[in-house]
Amino acid sequence: MRVMVIVKASPDSEAGKMPSEELMSAMGQFNEGLVKAGLMEAGDGLKPSREGWRVRFEGKERTLIKGPFAETNELIAGYWVWNVASMEEALDWVQKCPNPMENEVSDIEIRPFFEMDDFAEQDTGGELGKHEEELRSAIAVQKSNVTSYLFFAGRCEEALSFYQKHLGAVLSSSSRFSECPDPLPPELLEEGFDNKIMHCEFKIGDTTFFASDGCSSAEKPGGFGLSIALNTEEDVRRIFGALASEGEIVMPLGKTFFSPLFGQVKDPFGVQWMVLIAADAASE
Repeated sequence: MRVMVIVKASPDSEAGKMPSEELMSAMGQFNEGLVKAGLMEAGDGLKPSREGWRVRFEGKERTLIKGPFAETNELIAGYWVWNVASMEEALDWVQKCPNPMENEVSDIEIRPFFEMDDFAEQDTGGELGKHEEELRSAIAVQKSNVTSYLFFAGRCEEALSFYQKHLGAVLSSSSRFSECPDPLPPELLEEGFDNKIMHCEFKIGDTTFFASDGCSSAEKPGGFGLSIALNTEEDVRRIFGALASEGEIVMPLGKTFFSPLFGQVKDPFGVQWMVLIAADAASE
């Protein structure tokens, strides 16, 4: 179940008093525990209500009201979104939380999110649920990360040196086929490619690129593909299936040492895509 964990405001938070270094450190450790437990989906602090607005609805009328707002004990200073097994688990974690207002009395409220099952009586035909799923899928793609992937047919190191010399490229990581922790199919690599670059990451300006030597010198230098990282297996399978329809599966979806789900596909227009679960999502 998903819950919102709400930190209620206090006179200090409404006055804009910043947390101490000790509290920031304690909260950081608490958040780290939530992330390692795979519970935390989001979390942020909010600025005082004087920097906020309210919109009051009265029939067709809309009234804008500038903060601050007087009801301090009803205001929110921050929140988390957790995905927990039960309300009991959420309560257990909240009781481990540092006092968010340090020396003041403070409250943290926990409230479950509505799920589509809660609207079964209003959605007898399932149309509302289908529409919500379509919106969720659209948001997942909007938040995904697409990176250009370059293949150099055995000349990757040469290309990197060229880009570093002439374009100021900055190499952040690199690994060779010989360093792969999983055994490679014997027919995958051209002879002599064992020490070629399997994968690397570099930046030119603000743009990040992935690159590889590929598996053969027969591949044309200058070819490219696109890598799209998503957060869930459902999204990976949906996007992979859409790209593969009328296209060509290069590598079926499966588990790899760098992702719990990864596959390669050429779309109907000949563009090669690598579709995978994002590394940060897989570690949660």
